[in-house]
Amino acid sequence: MTGTPLSPKEIDDSLAGEYVLGVLIGAERAEAENRAKRDPGFAALISAWEFRLGGLNAGYREMTAPNLFPAIEARLFPSAARAQSWHGRRNRLTSWFSGAVVAAALVAVVVAFVIPLRIQHVATLASETSTVGYEVGQFGQHLRVTRIVGAPADPGLVHELWLIPPGGSPVSLGLLESASLIINQPAPAVGWTLAVSVEPAGGSTTGQPTGPVILTAEVGADT
Repeated sequence: MTGTPLSPKEIDDSLAGEYVLGVLIGAERAEAENRAKRDPGFAALISAWEFRLGGLNAGYREMTAPNLFPAIEARLFPSAARAQSWHGRRNRLTSWFSGAVVAAALVAVVVAFVIPLRIQHVATLASETSTVGYEVGQFGQHLRVTRIVGAPADPGLVHELWLIPPGGSPVSLGLLESASLIINQPAPAVGWTLAVSVEPAGGSTTGQPTGPVILTAEVGADT
C-alpha cells in the first residue's frame, strides 16, 4: 500500500525543517536561503522551526569544536593496518559521519517535541480596563508574543504591536492575529515600552499608531 503523497505545504515545511537542522548543503542550502528572502511564507516556516528547536540551545555556550579527526582516525585505523589506502579510509569515515549527522538530526527533532521550550519572560501587556492581554517572551534571538486572554480584534481591525525606545518614536513589530507572533529580534532593553494599538486590517499605513492604544508595558517593570 502506498502512502499519501505530501502536499506542497508539507513539502515546504519539511524543507524548512531540514534547513534549520543544517542537513541541507551546497546548492540546496543556498536555494533555501534565497527563497526565504523573497518568500515571506517560507521564511515564516523557517522561523517556526527555529522556535521549535530553540530550546535545545538553552544552557549551552558557543565554543570552538575540538579537532577530533586525528584521534578517530588513530582508533579506526591502527598502525598495523596503515597499508590500506587513505582514500578508502576517508570514504568509510565520510559514510560514518553522514550516518551520524542524520541520526543526530532525527534525535534533535524528537527531543524538540518532548523537551519544553525555555521561554524567558519579557513583559505582560494587560490591564484591568482591557478585555485582551498578551505575554511577551524571549527564546534565543527571537520574541514570541502570545494572547493570554480575550480574543483577536473585531472583523476589519487588527491589533498591532509597537516598540518604543525611551524618548523615541514607536516602531511596528508586527500584527497580533490568531496565532502567536514570532519576531526575529532580541528582547528590548529594560525601560523600553511595548504597546498594542487597534488598527485597520493590514495594520497602520503611516508607520505610527493610528487607532487607540489599548495596552502598554515597560520592559522590566513586572519582573
